[in-house]
Amino acid sequence: MKINGESKYKSLLRFTTAGSVDDGKSTLIGRLLYDSKSIFEDQMDHIVESSKRLGKKDIDLSLLTDGLRAEREQGITIDVAYRYFSTPTRKFIIADTPGHIQYTRNMVTGASTADLAVILIDARKGVLEQTMRHSYIATLLDIRHLVFCINKMDMTGYSEDCFLNIKKTLAGLVKKLNIEDAHYIPISAKYGDNVVEPSTNMPWYTGNTFLHLIETIEIKKNKNSSDARFPVQTIIRPDSKEFHDYRGYSGRVAGGAFHIGDEVTVLPSFLKSKIKSIDSLEKQFKSATAGDSVSLTLEDQIDIGRGDMIVKPGELPQSGNDITLTTCWFNEKPLKSGGRYIVRNYTNETSCVIKSVNYKMNINNLEKVTDDLSINMNDIANISILTAKRLFFDSYRKNNITGSLIFIEEGTNETVAVGMIE
Repeated sequence: MKINGESKYKSLLRFTTAGSVDDGKSTLIGRLLYDSKSIFEDQMDHIVESSKRLGKKDIDLSLLTDGLRAEREQGITIDVAYRYFSTPTRKFIIADTPGHIQYTRNMVTGASTADLAVILIDARKGVLEQTMRHSYIATLLDIRHLVFCINKMDMTGYSEDCFLNIKKTLAGLVKKLNIEDAHYIPISAKYGDNVVEPSTNMPWYTGNTFLHLIETIEIKKNKNSSDARFPVQTIIRPDSKEFHDYRGYSGRVAGGAFHIGDEVTVLPSFLKSKIKSIDSLEKQFKSATAGDSVSLTLEDQIDIGRGDMIVKPGELPQSGNDITLTTCWFNEKPLKSGGRYIVRNYTNETSCVIKSVNYKMNINNLEKVTDDLSINMNDIANISILTAKRLFFDSYRKNNITGSLIFIEEGTNETVAVGMIE
């Protein structure tokens, strides 16, 4: 269905940008928004004024996403900045993530919900450690579509040989990481070459512009499997005569679909019942699918609380106390082998002990390191944990919600790491 030539139902693409410091991530997004006419007049006036105040000769489009004072003063991205825009064919949510090594955790946060990762490379510098790090993290987070933008081509005289040499190196990285879908685009974010419009400075490149690629790319990956998953977040008991006997189990569907009349199993009790109703505010539905926030009522009175999970009998998840996973360590304090942490798996929370560090990744060569198992901030490692109570989970590649963990330090309540279950 179309209204005024525009599709009423547009697909949503979430993508994240990554790369080394000063590779032009924020400038690319600013140029994309500017050339696609997605900037309001008052925003443009503010950017012009800020550019002049910072002593810049040209308009600095990176200021669209670098909102913190420290970011504007240093000309870098520190925190994750989210931006929304749309074209006649698609809606977009962009997570602009920082390039510094010490902000790797911010990159993980921004990329955790992305369908596609855009990794920028400075054409003068080629593939760096951060290129390797961010590509590896993207695959770790199960992002199966990567776009490598070789930026600052204007500073190499728009050299085709420079682009092809970097592309060759990246192709080797793509093969090593088993990336399913990779694209390579030579751009100049500052001047707009191949961002929205094809570049007249690079006639040798005949592929897609960046905007055309993200508008048309087919996202093949379903973030979560078809197995039904409903982690219970809270219990709804209205204090009113009209709903005196109402007991709803509220949360967000994390996978598959639920219909009225479906037989379900409640974990960890393994008690069975059938879905009586599916509600949201004052509305009732016949079904709910992944991503829907609803309340379920069951035909039987079962003791269910936060952290329990409602599934279908033939679609049970894995379960156990002994779990192996890949983790990205966020905290300045190193991981303590044998240390205790609180671990949160969807809405379920328990304590755990670090049984062992199996290996950590050398980001420079993507090899496993087993002789030095000290895990410090931003290290990526494979570990085994033992939880105080049995957890019900899926592998991360099967379900990003039930397959992920957050580690919290007991004394400070700080989030110290995230983990992806194998």
